[in-house]
Amino acid sequence: MNLLPLFQWIEESGLGRAVRETPWAFAVIESVHLLALAMMGGTVLLVDLRMLGLGLRQRRLRELARETQPLMTAALITMIMSGVALFSSEGVKCYYSTPFWVKMGALLAATVYTYTIRRRMVMTAEDDSPAGRLRLVAVLSVALWFTVAASGRWIGFSG
Repeated sequence: MNLLPLFQWIEESGLGRAVRETPWAFAVIESVHLLALAMMGGTVLLVDLRMLGLGLRQRRLRELARETQPLMTAALITMIMSGVALFSSEGVKCYYSTPFWVKMGALLAATVYTYTIRRRMVMTAEDDSPAGRLRLVAVLSVALWFTVAASGRWIGFSG
């Protein structure tokens, strides 16, 4: 299935033109996107570092996860909305960009993983749970979200 016509249509949409043609629009949207990524990374890292036993040991894991969940979800929604706007301004570039496809795959995998496997593990874990499993879940979470961030940055330096 050739997605190029869809990507071209998105780039020529009103949103794509507005972002591309409005002075500072791309920079402002990208700033919001990066702030949301930082908030997402921060909330994920708080819980993952706790699962690794590297911080906030006085806090119960489940409690920490519940407290960070709303911020994490808000950050993800903001990241996706701002990402759609950024993408719409350069759809054809993204179509030909390997880092874009890596980021989209990693974002899908990280989101599904975070809201299913990781969440289930965190919410059912007792603070004396087997550390090996918690650590594996945390390391995979950090790796997935790092891939999202790194490949996103790579998009800016490619093509």
